[in-house]
Amino acid sequence: NNEKSVPQLLIRDLKFEKPSLAKLMFSPDQENHPSKAPVKYGELIVLGYNGSLPNGDRGRRKSRFALFKRPKANGVKPSTVHIACTPQAAKAISNKDQHSISYTLSRAQTVVVEYTHDSNTDMFQIGRSTESPIDFVVTDTVPGSQSNSDTQSVQSTISRFACRIICERNPPFTARIYAAGFDSSKNIFLGEKAAKWKTSDGQMDGLTTNGVLVMHPRNGFTEDSKPGVWREISVCGNVFSLRETRSAQQRGKMVENETNQLQDGSLIDLCGATLLWRTAEGLSRTPTVKHLEALRQEINAARPQCPVGFNTLAFPSMKRKDVVDEKQPWVYLNCGHVHGYHNWGNKEERDGKDRECPMCRSVGPYVPLWLGCEAGFYVDAGPPTHAFSPCGHVCSEKTTAYWSQIPLPHGTHTFHAACPFCAHQLAGEQGYIRLIFQGPLD
Repeated sequence: NNEKSVPQLLIRDLKFEKPSLAKLMFSPDQENHPSKAPVKYGELIVLGYNGSLPNGDRGRRKSRFALFKRPKANGVKPSTVHIACTPQAAKAISNKDQHSISYTLSRAQTVVVEYTHDSNTDMFQIGRSTESPIDFVVTDTVPGSQSNSDTQSVQSTISRFACRIICERNPPFTARIYAAGFDSSKNIFLGEKAAKWKTSDGQMDGLTTNGVLVMHPRNGFTEDSKPGVWREISVCGNVFSLRETRSAQQRGKMVENETNQLQDGSLIDLCGATLLWRTAEGLSRTPTVKHLEALRQEINAARPQCPVGFNTLAFPSMKRKDVVDEKQPWVYLNCGHVHGYHNWGNKEERDGKDRECPMCRSVGPYVPLWLGCEAGFYVDAGPPTHAFSPCGHVCSEKTTAYWSQIPLPHGTHTFHAACPFCAHQLAGEQGYIRLIFQGPLD
């Protein structure tokens, strides 16, 4: 009967004591468009990190990478095709000081396509290698890892030179993605075992070992977004249906009416890490870290309480997002009732994993709540009323609803929905829950 005597509130019912901080602070135009800033094409954000890598962002290895217009164009485009080369001749061509892609057809025959400078585009390369041609170094994402030591032991499946993005230097600054990146000698080699073929117009094309998969959401990256279909992108940027397994020899069917052009919310999977592409325009409509901080202060100002200990709960500052704080809110994942940490209903035979909620007696996991701090994953600027299950990352209702329906590649041929802030596979009927807070009794 405990339930009736206590006021139960959703966040939107909590009485805010001051004018909405969020509204005061949310002015993306000032933040994202300083007057003489270089043109930003967009940003790549690695799924599974909550605002930064576990041990901090360093140099080219970070959780978020912005692509800006370069002072001088460095894009390339295909030019001369050399057919029926012996391996020696192929080597001589690829040793020239220019970019080339070599397709080894047999021990006796290699096709080399030379690439020439393109003054209208900028090229950005992504991969596991730390060599200089790679602009953005990406390592395998381990779900829920809190330190880089958690990730070191994994045998990586990400290619050293995984993919390249070519951006038009003139409006509308279109960005296109291609499988494989050029190495330190400006070459891409597709060996005998790689899937490769001659196209109908006599050009060569191929796939990388584990492939580069892309999914464009329908209706862009908004609260109305719906998941699109995962496709594979070839070395020349053509679009194919998926292979039977990730590294199968046989390519999928070509999809004529789709392109390799990235749009706001496109997901890029490199077999070990998944990246979200956000356009500069899309980011200007997205909440900023300041806005999320204002929402955090707003919840804390409403003084939500623990229904058992009657102590005031507070989300810790965004900088302390790994250490459980004594005022931290906890939630029962089956019902959504928010408490402070306590030992009520902790029956020993349950092995400490499942707990009984004092409010409604439902039994299930009991976990701390963490604010989602990576603003680029939010589809709207709504209040943090919902949490992903089982990890407890909190964000807006529409953001949880969106990510819970996105199938993300996992391993070589499975897909599952995951929390964008920590990459944990979602559990339960929906993959997220509505939070029920209790307001102060005074």
